[in-house]
Amino acid sequence: MKKFLPLILFFVLASFLYIGLGLDPTKLPSPLLGRAFPNLQVEDFNSAKIYAIQDKLQGKISLVNVWASWCVTCRVEHEILMKIAKTNSLQILGINYKDTRKDGNIFLTRLGNPYDSIVFDQLGKLGLELGVYATPETFITDQQGIIRFKRIGELTPRIWESKISPLIDELRNSMR
Repeated sequence: MKKFLPLILFFVLASFLYIGLGLDPTKLPSPLLGRAFPNLQVEDFNSAKIYAIQDKLQGKISLVNVWASWCVTCRVEHEILMKIAKTNSLQILGINYKDTRKDGNIFLTRLGNPYDSIVFDQLGKLGLELGVYATPETFITDQQGIIRFKRIGELTPRIWESKISPLIDELRNSMR
C-alpha cells in the first residue's frame, strides 16, 4: 500500500490541476452582483475634486470600466468603448486604476476618451472594494447603483451584443 501512495497523490493533484486549468477566469462569480456599488469618496481624474461615487451612478444605467495606461488589454478594449460612447446609450464611468494622471492623459489623448467621467484610483482603494485583481474589468449598474453584471477581462463586441446590450434593454424596460 505504501508503494501506491505517491502514485495516488500524483493522480489526485493532477486531477485538481486539470480541472483548474479548464476553468475560465472571466466567469468567476462575484459577491457584488445584486449589491450596491461601493459608495466611496473618490477623486475626479480631471479636476481632483472629491465626490461620492454613488452620486454619479444614481438615476442612470452605467457601464463602469476599470482601466490603466499600462494595461495592454485595455488598449485593445478601448475601441469598443469608443463605439459604445458614440451611441450615447448609457453613461460610461472610467476608473483609472493604479496609474498616474500623466500616463492616463497620454493614453486618452492617443486613443480618445469614451468616459463621461473618470475616477482617479491611484492607490487602488476603490479597486480593492470592487475586488479588482486584473484590468480591464467592467461592471454594469442599474439606475439605483446596483451591480447587475461584472466582466473580468476584455469587453468584446460579442460580449456586448450577447450579454450587456440585452441586460441594458431589460433594465430600461423595468424603468417603465
